[in-house]
Amino acid sequence: MTRHPRTRPDGAPAGRPPRRRRLRRSLLVSTLVLLLAVGGGSAWALDRFVIDHVEIADVQAYEAAQNGTTADAAVTDAGADADATVTGTTYESDDASISISTVVTGSGDDQVTYYVADVTLSDATVLRSAFANNQFGTNITETTSAIAEDNDAVFAINGDYYGFRDTGIVIRNGVVYRDEGAREGLAFYTDGHVEVYDETATTADALVADGVWNTLSFGPALVSDGEVVDGIEDVEVDTNVGNHSIQGDQPRTAVGVVDDNHLVFVVVDGRSPGYSAGVDMTGLAEIMQSLGATTAYNIDGGGSSTMYFDGSLVNDPLGTGTERGTSDILYIGG
Repeated sequence: MTRHPRTRPDGAPAGRPPRRRRLRRSLLVSTLVLLLAVGGGSAWALDRFVIDHVEIADVQAYEAAQNGTTADAAVTDAGADADATVTGTTYESDDASISISTVVTGSGDDQVTYYVADVTLSDATVLRSAFANNQFGTNITETTSAIAEDNDAVFAINGDYYGFRDTGIVIRNGVVYRDEGAREGLAFYTDGHVEVYDETATTADALVADGVWNTLSFGPALVSDGEVVDGIEDVEVDTNVGNHSIQGDQPRTAVGVVDDNHLVFVVVDGRSPGYSAGVDMTGLAEIMQSLGATTAYNIDGGGSSTMYFDGSLVNDPLGTGTERGTSDILYIGG
């Protein structure tokens, strides 16, 4: 596939973002410096939230070994489709159909801007996951765009930021990385269906045996059986430093299920009055419902909320045109 210079779907120039760890780490460091000043477990906090802890140094090789293949073969399987057709907002190949659109609602300080990727897959395993720096562990970060470029992705969104926590079930590309059930997760199955599940009621090995290809561990579920889920404004995903809750109008990323192998991905920009104020959980659920999602699930938001397509950043995180680091992405190879 030949890549061409392009503009973002909203018509603005789309330059390549720099590969740097950004706002999230600097905010954490600032918080922890304050902890140092006042005492109270600062050394523990630095180790837990800032210092990289690499558990698997070469994820591609690890996945290849688990699947009985070679790392080179795994990369080739996820790589370029020579027969693909790409425009500024669409992608068509034998593996996937992708259409990117921009939606603007409201006006003034109440304006909200969000981006929708309508995706149809030929096979559920076309949707893959990748980790920052090709490593698994905590506090390892890279921008969504950088991870996407490292994996020859044509399309990507930020994942669940698994590396901020040490709990949850993490299954990626059919391989188990973590089995510490703690919350409501989302499971993508190889037969194309996707469902919300209780991590505490199963195990990672049982999920893989049942055909799970990828999991996300964040939440909450936004839409179930086509209806907005009650109580989503009161959910707390974590109680760690800097991530006590997910309430209020914020930048958001969500995954929706229209049908087997038919997904919608939404990234809502926020914290930028006049461009996009962001949405609360109910607002995000209503967006997903309006797109025909019968199931929808919230994943990591804030400055992490990013959508990448054909070599460029689609959205404008926090209205700054730059990305902050995250630990993982969901992507489709180009």
